[in-house]
Amino acid sequence: MAIESYVVVHNIAKRHNVGTLARSATAFGVAELILVGRRDFNAFGSHGSTSHLRFRHFHSLTDARLFLKEKDCDICGVEITEDAVSITDHPFKKSTAFLLGNEGTGLSAKECEICDFFVYIPQYGGGTASLNVTVAASIVLHHFGVWAGFSERIRDGNKFVVAEKPLKQLSRKYCTETDDRIIEERKSRRESASNGFFEDGKNGVSSSNLLDSLFPDE
Repeated sequence: MAIESYVVVHNIAKRHNVGTLARSATAFGVAELILVGRRDFNAFGSHGSTSHLRFRHFHSLTDARLFLKEKDCDICGVEITEDAVSITDHPFKKSTAFLLGNEGTGLSAKECEICDFFVYIPQYGGGTASLNVTVAASIVLHHFGVWAGFSERIRDGNKFVVAEKPLKQLSRKYCTETDDRIIEERKSRRESASNGFFEDGKNGVSSSNLLDSLFPDE
């Protein structure tokens, strides 16, 4: 089975960071960008890269973890923990999904629970306590690509060649689903809402309300 990488987006405070994350993800050969919770995203900073990347949506971290385990994929938290290993050591064994923390608070306890191991990025200067989430993602994904032996993209002059756009994203910028998947997620959402799987969005609008507004019942 081919080695693949994934990026899991959950609880990122600045929604426009998803666009720049998508740009880094396409540059470093990520198979899918997985959105957990809110389905919408801001494509600012993607420079069109969202057209070259597959998106997948889950309402809960539990569902995302189940999907990744079905793919025989490790989940790596990018966080400075007591048992975190330097990214320069390339502590990978197989396909890996990278879960990055909130820009201000890092990974939550719930997020840490689904991780199989943790990596951190060594710093050598004393001017900042941490890196921007998109910068951190770029460094981690590059190291994984080196370890996995991904083929380098061909170049033309001083740029890498951009592939033809295989996917068409909707202007509203949200992760689309099939009708069957939407029905399945609605059922799961109603059964699980009492367990606190859904986090509130801005202005008190929950992710479940957002889903209903995007896909109203007919």
